[in-house]
Amino acid sequence: MSAATPDTAPALDLQVCPRVAKMFKLQWEEVQQCWVLLYPEGMVKLNGSAGEIMSRIDGNTSVQGLISALEQQFETTGLRDDVLDFLAIAKRQGWVNL
Repeated sequence: MSAATPDTAPALDLQVCPRVAKMFKLQWEEVQQCWVLLYPEGMVKLNGSAGEIMSRIDGNTSVQGLISALEQQFETTGLRDDVLDFLAIAKRQGWVNL
């Protein structure tokens, strides 16, 4: 894996199927109208795009599948770098396993 520069997404195998890390539970928080990651010490409130990505992570869908689903859902293209950037952050935070 190569290091990312500020203007490029990190290298990531698009066929990898990420999963939410075992110590976290993803759930929709109705009161806050957002997705959250629950863990023993607290909660991480996800912004809209992070929640959209995390809500599709199931351990069976590849990164490419996530990108395709998001682009179809939002009728757009070009989300690859945004998804890869988020997954790199989520991995560093320990929220996902790749």
